[in-house]
Amino acid sequence: MKIAIIGLANSGKTTVFNALTRGTAETTAYSSGQLEPNLAMVKVPDARLEVLAQMFKPKKTTYADVQYVDVAGISGGGRQGGGLPPALLNYIGSADALLHVVRAFEDAGVPHPDGSVDLARDIQAVDLELAFSDLAIIERRLTRLNAEIPKMSAKDKDQRIAERDLLVRLQAALEVEMPIRSVTMSDEEERTIRGYQFLTAKPLLLVTNIGEGQLAAPPPVTYAHAGSAVVPLAGKIEAELAQLDDADAQSFMDDLGIARPARDLVIQRSYDLLGLISFLTAGPDEVRAWTIRRGTPAVEAAGTIHSDIQRGFIRAEIVAYDDLIRAGGMTEAKKQGTVRMEGKTYIVQDGDICHFLFNV
Repeated sequence: MKIAIIGLANSGKTTVFNALTRGTAETTAYSSGQLEPNLAMVKVPDARLEVLAQMFKPKKTTYADVQYVDVAGISGGGRQGGGLPPALLNYIGSADALLHVVRAFEDAGVPHPDGSVDLARDIQAVDLELAFSDLAIIERRLTRLNAEIPKMSAKDKDQRIAERDLLVRLQAALEVEMPIRSVTMSDEEERTIRGYQFLTAKPLLLVTNIGEGQLAAPPPVTYAHAGSAVVPLAGKIEAELAQLDDADAQSFMDDLGIARPARDLVIQRSYDLLGLISFLTAGPDEVRAWTIRRGTPAVEAAGTIHSDIQRGFIRAEIVAYDDLIRAGGMTEAKKQGTVRMEGKTYIVQDGDICHFLFNV
């Protein structure tokens, strides 16, 4: 799972990247024009694994993870000209989701490219850049389809006409500033556009980068597009917290009145936006979270662990996390009847503790 961190220059993208990844990537008040991204893998916070580790005393505990890619700042409002650079487009296009850092903090030492902080303006500037990129792809494809369709056989023609009609519909939505993720599509239509890597089709988490003085009352942001969410995060403070040990971090949070690091919420929301859940495996060797899409049947979930388990799937022994914790252990959970056997078509739920039986 890869998430690209985007935003205007001087929005604090790299500071947020450091906060999320506990990294020390260099930050600067001015864009250097460097397109090489910062990359880091981050564990998805999951308190359930800590509890299971206490119960099973495993040799190791493995969390689900997400990769963050901190790309160069976007020059909105036509400052750059010619759209997004190809290298930047490649990094963003290959991501599964976008994390848009929008500046809410005031800092005279870090001048805003437009001379003032304006959340609505900056959000729109980045949204428009993404939309322009998608529109350019659609326009090129429509030109090609309109030239090819008259020459096609009836069978191929019907398929291409359906694709053209869909692209025209998406084009109309983008022209009224509606991202593709907000357009209702059938499963077949979603499959049709998957290869285009449309930027506005990707789930988007909007992170408002606030200052210390805004912790108690972050500025309100309305962002009602489907497949999106908004989280305030004090990038500078969270980056400092990320470099402290647990005791010092807790003391720092107590001083600032912070109950929980916002980085944990951002990481979890990133996970949720992609429609992902974790099923768990637990034993003396390892307690582990495995990432699957919501709605995945047991036989496919088994393949996440190993293809042989999916190929030789017999059944799954499953207990819900809450049932196991209430019982105090697997033996007692079995006595209470909360451990059950499920077949291939069972839809695995978040927090299910699974043991797959198979034969190859």
